[in-house]
Amino acid sequence: MRSVGIMLRFASKALDAWLTSHNRKPMVLRGARQVGKTWLIRDLAKRQHLDLVELNFERSPTLADLFSSNNPEVILRNIEAELNITINISSSLLFLDEIQAAPQLFSKLRWFKEDMQDFPVIAAGSLLEFSLNKYQYSMPVGRISYFYLEPMSFFEFILASGYDALYQRLLDFDLKDHIPESLHQKSLNLVHDFCIIGGMPEVVLEWVTDKNVKLCIKLQQDLLETYRDDFHKYGGETDAMLLSKIMMSVSEQLGGKFIYSRVDPKRNTAQIKNALTLLSRAKVCTKVLHTSGNGIPLGAESNEKFFKCFMLDTGLVSIQMGLASGKPSEVRSMIFRNKGGLAEQFVGQQLRAAQTPETDPKLFYWQRIGGRMGELDYIIQHGNQVVPVEVKSGKSGSMKSLHYFAAEKGLSFAVRCNTNPPEVKDLKVKTTQGNPISYKLLSIPLYLSERMNNLIYQATRGQAGSN
Repeated sequence: MRSVGIMLRFASKALDAWLTSHNRKPMVLRGARQVGKTWLIRDLAKRQHLDLVELNFERSPTLADLFSSNNPEVILRNIEAELNITINISSSLLFLDEIQAAPQLFSKLRWFKEDMQDFPVIAAGSLLEFSLNKYQYSMPVGRISYFYLEPMSFFEFILASGYDALYQRLLDFDLKDHIPESLHQKSLNLVHDFCIIGGMPEVVLEWVTDKNVKLCIKLQQDLLETYRDDFHKYGGETDAMLLSKIMMSVSEQLGGKFIYSRVDPKRNTAQIKNALTLLSRAKVCTKVLHTSGNGIPLGAESNEKFFKCFMLDTGLVSIQMGLASGKPSEVRSMIFRNKGGLAEQFVGQQLRAAQTPETDPKLFYWQRIGGRMGELDYIIQHGNQVVPVEVKSGKSGSMKSLHYFAAEKGLSFAVRCNTNPPEVKDLKVKTTQGNPISYKLLSIPLYLSERMNNLIYQATRGQAGSN
């Protein structure tokens, strides 16, 4: 069993591969405030036995002057003189932290690619989208690599909690296998914990170390305040009260189409829309985009008027909804009462984490436009297949929309996430219109949603039997 409090991030493997790549480019690591970007780079240098040369441009803005030249050798000499160090190109890593405070430095990255490719350079920061949108100079297109970091995933949370054996059991699970009831309940209990604590590294570390909910709540509150402060610094003139109302409304509207008027009926819709766009660019909120689900790519036939919205992290939702402040015996029964919205947030968070760090994660859902009501929580791409995903907060629930969508799109496979043990079964049912439909349903517990694509592969390749 791993000692609690020892962090492990799955993105580390991708960074290791980047470091040893023969065609390595300077990396720009993107992600929201305090998801662990700085820790990840420091850990990379430590594990790879590299001397870390770290510059923080938010803490020391004048350090940007060290990059006045376009010659990497001159830049390194400037850094050596400033920090009173010697930089060995073969054993050092240059880390430009909080680069959003000095966006003019993005153009300098190209010269490290062209003139000093053997020297690893990583830039990272929060609210990079603001800086990139405002940036007036040409970006070094084709000469940098973008990596993306999300909060800790549920599996990373399990490892940080010291449950190495449980993590390995879930990682190795095969659909022909069986999960004992005791492990099933243990895993669901950890899902409940994750929904309250979330995946922000500092909060997770506090939780696994002391199990002090009050201190976790304080850290989460401080983090929300930090986000509000960031917008004043980098996002221009944005009403702090409006930003607070939007973040609260996102938590209140979890699982349904986001409606601007519910944020504040007295506010202009354009104001709310612009502020939400800022929050999305900062990755504090995530838009789940509408898709018709007719084929790949999923965003090809999207309706911009329809979207759902989630917070960055389940813990931030819980603190805004006051879930963590109740008695422990009451909290678990409260977690999934909000019409399954928090369960959707949980699954969406795992789906996003599974897409990183090489790609900027995106989520899609389906909603029937016109006529009868109908909605599916997620539509994902698996290879060249469109796969509908329905999330249930309990053990059962209606699947009318799933039946309808499978029949309308001619699909033979679908996924359901709930609190039941995993199973694969062949369904033969009728839609509400009386049309017969048959398809294979993969049902997985919430705690396996991070492995959804692998389990879909098993189910569709005939590796699992039907019941």
